[in-house]
Amino acid sequence: MTCIGIIGGSGLYDLPGLTDGHWETVETPFGTPSDQIFRARLGDTDLAFLPRHGRGHGVNPSEINYRANIDALKRLGVTDILSMSACGSLAEDLPPGSFVAVDQFIDRTHARARSFFSHGMVAHVSMAEPTCARLRAAVVAAGGETGTPVRDGGTYVTIEGPQFSTKAESHLYRQWGAQVIGMTNMPEARLAREAEICYQTVAMVTDYDCWHEEEEAVEVSAVIRVLKDNADRARALVAHAAPRIAAARAATCPHGCDRVLDTAIITPPEARGGDALARLDAVAGRVLKS
Repeated sequence: MTCIGIIGGSGLYDLPGLTDGHWETVETPFGTPSDQIFRARLGDTDLAFLPRHGRGHGVNPSEINYRANIDALKRLGVTDILSMSACGSLAEDLPPGSFVAVDQFIDRTHARARSFFSHGMVAHVSMAEPTCARLRAAVVAAGGETGTPVRDGGTYVTIEGPQFSTKAESHLYRQWGAQVIGMTNMPEARLAREAEICYQTVAMVTDYDCWHEEEEAVEVSAVIRVLKDNADRARALVAHAAPRIAAARAATCPHGCDRVLDTAIITPPEARGGDALARLDAVAGRVLKS
């Protein structure tokens, strides 16, 4: 059964047509998620909304418990994640207000837990294609339906934050070929892959970072103004993309996102720590139980 997780701002769950809406508290072996999770239905589609920074935006990017967030969604049966993420633009042709369906990442974070697998069990999953092409196609198509064009593909560089980049860093990331910059999608995408959840980032551009000589350096007040302008379009995009994703889902992901652990766990069964088995009951239960 398909259940679509939406990670993003606290207003995303305010969609017209939602039914059976309620907040759920989910406990995880990795601690407390950013907030409760809002469960609801949109027609025949099950949705689970998680405010990434908590309601009221009280959790900074480095303090987000990414493992707890992904584990909690997995425990609720989430099969697909749309990550709605405000970001800066590193490209002239992506002005504020642009939307990008990201297909690659450059990870510059350094202070975050990056894996579920440790202390008794080791796994190595492939991150060559870190987002799901099936979800990306659904998002791009939904953008066409809602009048919000979504760029098909782009590289997102994730910085630690919470400070914005220096100008030298911003120019460096442009030289690397990145199109957008943000603080939250790594290790989120890595952990979704380890949890065998199909994952897609929708980057919503709020500013030109600080590389653009003809624009003011990024500041919070300007970001908030564009965020408010983007909010209605983001909700419309989710409302159109979610049923598309549910309708197009087969028994298994054609790109293998939901089967990566078949060949990833390197620790043999006899050497796996007991506490590791308990800790990974949701994330890796499919393969560990077999």
